[in-house]
Amino acid sequence: MQAMVEGLQDQVRRLERENRELREENARLRKQVEELKAGLKGGPPAPPTPPPFVKPPAPRNKKPGKPGRRPGHPAALRPPPKKIDRTVPVPLPCGCQCPDCRGELEDFQSHDRLVEDVVPARVVTVCYQTRSGYCRRCRRRVESRHPEQPPAGFRGEQKHAQLGLNALAWAAVLRVENRLPLRQVAEVISRASGLSVCAGALSEQAKRLAGWLAAEYERMKLSLRASGVVHCDETGARIEGKNAVLWGLCSDTHTLYHFDPSRAGRVVRQLLGEAFGGRLVTDYYSAYTNLPYKQQKCLVHLLRELRDTAKKNKAFARGAFRRRLRRVLKEMLLLKGRWGKPSKRAYEAKARRLVARLVAAGEAGKASADADERRLGRRVLRFRESIPAFLFEEHLDGTNNAAERAMIHAVVARKISGGHRAWGGAKAWAVLASVCRTARKQGRDVLETMKQLLWDAWAGRPPGLLATPAPAAAGGPSP
Repeated sequence: MQAMVEGLQDQVRRLERENRELREENARLRKQVEELKAGLKGGPPAPPTPPPFVKPPAPRNKKPGKPGRRPGHPAALRPPPKKIDRTVPVPLPCGCQCPDCRGELEDFQSHDRLVEDVVPARVVTVCYQTRSGYCRRCRRRVESRHPEQPPAGFRGEQKHAQLGLNALAWAAVLRVENRLPLRQVAEVISRASGLSVCAGALSEQAKRLAGWLAAEYERMKLSLRASGVVHCDETGARIEGKNAVLWGLCSDTHTLYHFDPSRAGRVVRQLLGEAFGGRLVTDYYSAYTNLPYKQQKCLVHLLRELRDTAKKNKAFARGAFRRRLRRVLKEMLLLKGRWGKPSKRAYEAKARRLVARLVAAGEAGKASADADERRLGRRVLRFRESIPAFLFEEHLDGTNNAAERAMIHAVVARKISGGHRAWGGAKAWAVLASVCRTARKQGRDVLETMKQLLWDAWAGRPPGLLATPAPAAAGGPSP
């Protein structure tokens, strides 16, 4: 009897527990139904919030214009070919009869239909029959070498073919300019010419290329040190699975990349040297503050921080400090855009008034009760000479857009490849990228410039091809 009672009690407890769980699930489902009904009444449910690293969509205009040029514009076509390599006569298939109805044709006319096509490349193997002799004084063997022949590498290359001038230059341009991974570079070369090469071999060849172009890289560094204005920026990088920093320095005619483990200001001092007498354009990163150079701070970075801070701090957005400082910065940029149009005396008077307004805005922000206004006010006062410096120098820009545009190519390459496996490959990429970007900025053909630099390095000629811009680059193309 006692066992029967205990069994019934266990069954009651189990049923009560199940009943309680069902009641909780019922309440949860009722709540979901109510939320769905409320959402349907108020419209479709809101989309999920994107993660913070996703940029918001660009606002669309209320009346977007029709894409393309206006009606009646001249056709945008490729230029006609300079010469015709082959002429192929194409007669009518049915003679003087129409192929559809077999009617008699009349009023015959001739037409020239031009077609441009690409001829598949082919691999050309050249055997250079060199001679060598042993020097007892130097205790080494001296070997002859053709100008188009790469310097000999390891001993195994005596039996295996090296990559020639064109293959090396193409591989470098595809890797740096087109930002292709090494495996895809090998695939493109194989499909275009049938030349078989693996990604590991291309990586080693990139290091050899960087070694041959190291002297030109150092000359580019000296040219930057002699420039009047240098823009500088930095971004993160991954090398050997660890965090590193890619530094980018550029002038009107040169772009230099440099990988370093440190993000300190001493890296910029090593690159520009102690005797740099130009103006350094940077953002407000603290590593640039104590550099012993005259500086110009980017106004766009300050405007962007005003915008981002206003989104986070509603009191800051409503305050007068943000509107006041934003108005002064924009008027500075507009005034610099009118350089040379007003008289010099009127321009300088407006510039001095804007500087006074900038300092007054900084003083007001420093005395504010809002933490963000105090922070930005102190920044304005700290850089009261570096922010408006561009107003008084004709060739000085008030933004750091040049350095950011130079870093875009490196950032896109980083997103594609993910980083570098070793420091040797990273340094080789920096040298090749500096050469390619500098050649493009000077208006040169990148591929031909790479070939000429390799040819000069193999021939032992002194570097300096990129020390001065090409004559065709007098207009100053964008970086």
